[in-house]
Amino acid sequence: MVDGREEYHLEALFYSPLTTVAPVLYRHETLQDLEKREVRSCVEDFSERMQEVRTHLIRAAKLRHKYETERWFLDAAEAYVTAVNTLKEELMLCELDSRALAGLREYLETYAHSSDFSTFAVETQKMRDNLASVAYRVHIRGSRVEVGAYDGEPDYTPEVERTFAKFRQGDVDDYTVKYVDRVGMNHIEARILNLVVRLNPAVFSALDDYCVRHETFLDDTIVRFEREVQFYLAYLEFIGRFKAAGLSFCYPQVSSGSKDIYAREAFDVALANTLVSGKQIVCNDFHLEGAERILVVTGANQGGKTTFARMFGQLHYLASLGYPVPGSEARLFLPDQILTHFEREEDVETLQGKLESDLVRIRDILQRATSSSVVILNELFSSTTVKDALVLVAAVMSQIRELDLLGVCVTFLDEIASLGESTVSMVGMVDSEDPSVRTYKVVRRPADGRAYAMALAAKYGLTYPQLRERVTS
Repeated sequence: MVDGREEYHLEALFYSPLTTVAPVLYRHETLQDLEKREVRSCVEDFSERMQEVRTHLIRAAKLRHKYETERWFLDAAEAYVTAVNTLKEELMLCELDSRALAGLREYLETYAHSSDFSTFAVETQKMRDNLASVAYRVHIRGSRVEVGAYDGEPDYTPEVERTFAKFRQGDVDDYTVKYVDRVGMNHIEARILNLVVRLNPAVFSALDDYCVRHETFLDDTIVRFEREVQFYLAYLEFIGRFKAAGLSFCYPQVSSGSKDIYAREAFDVALANTLVSGKQIVCNDFHLEGAERILVVTGANQGGKTTFARMFGQLHYLASLGYPVPGSEARLFLPDQILTHFEREEDVETLQGKLESDLVRIRDILQRATSSSVVILNELFSSTTVKDALVLVAAVMSQIRELDLLGVCVTFLDEIASLGESTVSMVGMVDSEDPSVRTYKVVRRPADGRAYAMALAAKYGLTYPQLRERVTS
C-alpha cells in the first residue's frame, strides 16, 4: 500500500489505530473530500510539485560549488512558491466538506498573503530575473578560454543558418547532442562560473544573502500536510482497483461502547489483492447483537474459515484507522487492541512443544486483553486430542466471556459453538449438489460437521458402502 511512498515514512500512521469515534469521523470527512475528483487532482498535483522541491533541495545538498548549490536552492524555492499558490487557488474552486481540507484552505489563504511568504515569493522571482539578466561572452581559442562581459557583440546564428539553408535538401536526422544530466559541473564550467561571478558581483552577492535569509523556507504545517495526506491517498489508490472490479467499500458506523456489530458483503482484502484480476471474490455477512460476542466458525477444511477470521480482524483494524472497509455496509467496534492467535510452526529454539507454545501464547493474550479488546483465535489447541482440546478451548472461552471480549474463534470442535448466549455459530458452507466443493460462504447456522465429513469421505471413497464394496470385491 505504501509502495512508491517510502519517502513519507507512513508506517507510524498505519501502526497507530484510533480508539475513539471523533477522530475516525474526522478522517472519514477527509477521505470523502479526497474522493472528489477535483479535490484529489489538485492535492496530487501539489504532491508532485513538492516532490520537485525536495528533489532540487537534495541535489543542492550534494553539490560542491557554492553558486551551483544556490541555483538549485533557488529552483526549489520557486517550485515551492508555485506549489503553495497553485494549491491555494485550486482549493478555492473546490467544494470542501471536511474540517481538515477546509481548514487547510483557510490556512493557505492566510499563509500565502502573509508578509513573510509574499516577501519570499517576490525575492525569489527577483533573484531569478537577476540571474536571467546576466550575460557574458566566452571566447575559446585553442586551449585558452576567455570570459568577458557581453558588449553587444553580434549574434551570428541567423547568418550561419541562412548560409547553410541552401544546402538543405529535406528533413534530416536529429544530430542534436544530448547532454547527460550529471550532478555537478566539471572544472572548466566551474572556472567559467567563477569568472562570471567576478563580472557580476552584485547579482551573486544578493543571491548569497537570499539563500542565507531563506535557508529554511519550508512551512512546517504545509510539509506536515503533504506527508499526512499520503496516508489517505495511499489507501484510496489501493482500493481503487477493487472498486474497478466491482467490489464495495463503505464508511462504517463506529462505536467505542456498543458491541452490536455487523458487516454486509465483506471480504478479505489481502486475499482479494491476490485474486482481483479476473477472479471472483466471495463476500460474507456477519452480525453480533445483544449478549452475543464471539463468532465460532466451524466447517470443512479449506472452506474459508481462516479467511473469514482474518477478514473480521481487517475490518476492525481498517475501521480504527478511519478508512472505508471492504463491504457494502458495516457497523464496527473500535477496540483498544486486536489480539490474535494463529497457528505457528513448532519453534525448536524455544524448546517448547506445540501445545505448550499454544498455552503460553493464549495466556499472554488473556493477560493483555481488556473488555475493549478484539480477539481472533484460529484452530486453538489443534495439536492435542479432541477431548483435551475441548476442555482447554472451553476454559479459554469461559475467560473470554468473563472479559466480555468481542471476536472470532475458528475451531474444529462443534461443541464450542453452543457454549452459551455469547457464542454464535457460523459454518463454512459447501455446494448443495456436491458437498466436496467449497463455496467459501460462511453463514450463521448451527454447527454440523458430520455432513462435511461424509462429503469428504465420499469424495475419497471412504464411506462405509464404498469401503464394503471394495473389500467384498
